[in-house]
Amino acid sequence: MVATFMAALRMKRKMAPHILKKSGVHGVGIGYKDPANPKKGAAVIIYTDKVSSASLGLIPAMFAAKAKGKGTAVPIRIVKTGKMRAHANYTRRIRPVPPGYSVGTPVDSGSVGLIVTNNSKAASRYLLSNNHVLNPNNTNFATETIQPGGADGGRSGTDRIGRLYSYVKLEKKKNNFIDAALSVPTNKRLLNPNYPTVGAIPGYVTSYRVGERLKKVGRTTGLVNGRVESIDTDIQIDYGGNLGVLNFKNQTVIRGTTPISLAGDSGSAWLRRSDNYAAAINFAGTSDGRLSIAFPIHWAMQAFGTKVARASGAGKVKQIQAVKTSRAYVRKLPAKVLAGIKPKRAVRA
Repeated sequence: MVATFMAALRMKRKMAPHILKKSGVHGVGIGYKDPANPKKGAAVIIYTDKVSSASLGLIPAMFAAKAKGKGTAVPIRIVKTGKMRAHANYTRRIRPVPPGYSVGTPVDSGSVGLIVTNNSKAASRYLLSNNHVLNPNNTNFATETIQPGGADGGRSGTDRIGRLYSYVKLEKKKNNFIDAALSVPTNKRLLNPNYPTVGAIPGYVTSYRVGERLKKVGRTTGLVNGRVESIDTDIQIDYGGNLGVLNFKNQTVIRGTTPISLAGDSGSAWLRRSDNYAAAINFAGTSDGRLSIAFPIHWAMQAFGTKVARASGAGKVKQIQAVKTSRAYVRKLPAKVLAGIKPKRAVRA
C-alpha cells in the first residue's frame, strides 16, 4: 500500500524538530514520493545540501513510522538544494503600478504582489508584498514606498507612491508563518489591480494541492511556471544582516524547470494556471532559482482582512474544500495560530 498524506504529515511533524538541527538541512515537508507518478503516494521530503539519508547520519529506523491503523511505511525523498535565501533586487518605473513590478524603499527593492482592498467596493486599495521588501528594517516606522525600488534607481520623493501601512513582524525566536506587509498609496489611482499577461484576477483560493500548476510574474524572472512540490514544509530562511536565519512553519515549496525565484522576485504572487485565482506569495528561493518558497495567500488575507482588488470592486474568495482524509491540500491556519499573527500598524514620524 502507498503512504497517505496524513501519514506523511505525522512523520514530518515528528522528524522536523530534530532534522532541522542537522547541518546542511534547510527544510522538511510533505509531497509526492514520485512527482511523475502520484499514484505512488506521499512521502516526507527533506531539502538539504546532502545527497542521501546516509550522508545526513540518519538511520533507517527513523523512517519506519507507520500510518495509523494501516501499517504503511512512509518513504523519504531527499531533494538536494542550497540555502534558502530571501530575495530583493528590481526595475522600471510604471504608473499606475501593477503586480509583478519593482517596488521597495529608497534602500532596497522587491516585487509588487497584488493590489488588495478591505472594502467590497474597493474604496480603499493597498499594495501587498513581503515585509522584508516594504519594511527592510522590520520596524513600525512608516517607511516610504517607492516604485521602482531603490535598487532600480528609484528615488525618495520623486518616485514615492505611498508608505508602509501594516506588517507582520518577522520573529527571530519564534516560528514565522508569513512574510507580508501592506503599503497605502498616496492616491489609490496609483495602483492598478490588473495582473500582467492575465488582466483582472477573479479572486483568491483558500487552498491548493501538492502537484498544483501555478504561474507568476516577478521583477527578475518575468512570467514563469511552477508546480507545488511540497506543503507543510518547515524551513529555514537566511535573511542575512540583523535577522539572520529565521524559522518558518508549514510553507509551500514550488519547483520550476527554469529559475522561478531570483533576487527581485520577493513578494510576487503565484496564480493557479487553471483559472488565474491567486494562490501563494513568493518570499525566498534557492540560489539557482529553481525553487520558490511561498506561503498561502489566504493566510495573508486572513491576517490583514483583505481581498483581491478589482477595477470594479473586490474579487471572489474561492473556497477549496479539501477531502477531509487528504493532507495533500494546504489548510487554513488554526484559529490559535492566526490569533498570534497580529499585523502591526506603522507609525509616521
